[in-house]
Amino acid sequence: MIASLATTDQPSSGTLCSDRLRSRALNLDRHIRRENIRRYLLQCALAGACVFILLIVLDAVTQTVLIAALGASAFIAFAVPLSLHSSPRHMIGGYVVGIVSGCSMSYLFTAMNLTSTFGANAGMIVFGALATSTAMFLMVVSRTEHPPAAALALGLVLNEWSLLTIAVVLAGVIGLSIVKRAVLPMLMDLV
Repeated sequence: MIASLATTDQPSSGTLCSDRLRSRALNLDRHIRRENIRRYLLQCALAGACVFILLIVLDAVTQTVLIAALGASAFIAFAVPLSLHSSPRHMIGGYVVGIVSGCSMSYLFTAMNLTSTFGANAGMIVFGALATSTAMFLMVVSRTEHPPAAALALGLVLNEWSLLTIAVVLAGVIGLSIVKRAVLPMLMDLV
């Protein structure tokens, strides 16, 4: 009886799953409908234009690695504009939390005054991880979750920065929020 069950011609659940994935991947026209292609292009172009302007302005005065988080924020703002995480509260609030966490851990790391190369690298790793986890905790508690802001907290520990860097990053996320808010009626969730 067990042998007869094993020899049935029904596909395995693994085969069904892979068939569904292939069907989804090949059926893009259902996901990206012809009537929406202009919106997809518009929203991606808006994100690219915002990042381009931010890089021109910000790259002149700060380290590019610290403003890279703004690229991820641009994706969230324009690919899923109706998402809770793309609201000004989450974007700007998340960056404020990330900055506070990253700066705090950076100051603590600097105050340790580690002189050996191994000690400095180990300290950077520990305080970078602490900055990320602290930012994450504070964002969840304050309901300002924005993942790129946690990356900023890490970047502030791993890289040199100044108050001008902080001001420029904040101006960038505020500008991004303003542009997204201004064009929100034209936007839709792409994902």
